[in-house]
Amino acid sequence: MKPLYMFALGITLVVLIAMPARAGDDAPRLPCGVAPQPSWAEPGQPPTVQAWRGAAARGWVAPACTGWSASAADILVAVAGSFRHDGDIDVLLARIGAISAKSNVRYWSTTEKRWQPLVTEAFALNGPDATLRREDFTPAHFVKGQMLHYAQSDNRSSGKTIYGERVLQADRDRLVVVTENLTPVKMTLITLFDTGDMQSAYFLERRSPGVWNFYSLTRTRMASRLMPIGSDASYINRAVAFYRLVAAIPTDQEPPAAR
Repeated sequence: MKPLYMFALGITLVVLIAMPARAGDDAPRLPCGVAPQPSWAEPGQPPTVQAWRGAAARGWVAPACTGWSASAADILVAVAGSFRHDGDIDVLLARIGAISAKSNVRYWSTTEKRWQPLVTEAFALNGPDATLRREDFTPAHFVKGQMLHYAQSDNRSSGKTIYGERVLQADRDRLVVVTENLTPVKMTLITLFDTGDMQSAYFLERRSPGVWNFYSLTRTRMASRLMPIGSDASYINRAVAFYRLVAAIPTDQEPPAAR
């Protein structure tokens, strides 16, 4: 079992690498009626990214606007950016709802030192069952209270993981969604993340005519304390890839958020 364990860790988690600190003592602050931490970058600039781990991650309490229960995290990663978009929110919702297009998303791998696919396959579901495959979601599916399901195969895991995406707010100027894995994330016989241990919240809102703010926070906990968490860079690059998808920025555009 030990060789398999070490092999899985070697190919599923990036090694711990030295990188400039991106986190301070301050905690993440979601844009739930307050100014976010970190703050939104200006249009045309790379998004602001920040990561917290250790006591800062374990002690963070999610605000009520997420609907999340108290849960200690191993790492928190925030992405805050803004981008220009002259159309209405339906165009952005179509990008988010195009689950099958996730297989085209690329991110910078700090392990392989190159751009590579974030997921190998992704598709929408009619419920929390991988056999209930359906067409991609349309803007009409993003209704407050709606739970959307999808399955995807991560480039670092084996098999398909089912996710649930709950719409907390949806109107012409603002979208708030929280997601979590509804099945464990595995690599062969090893569970990397138990059910509910990979959560994300993202906020999309119109700042002014033609400018939209984006904020996401990812909260992650490893299935075992024996597993290394991995580097901040890996989590940051994955989170920024989704921001780029929403903002219609090439996901493999140089430079990556974290080399």
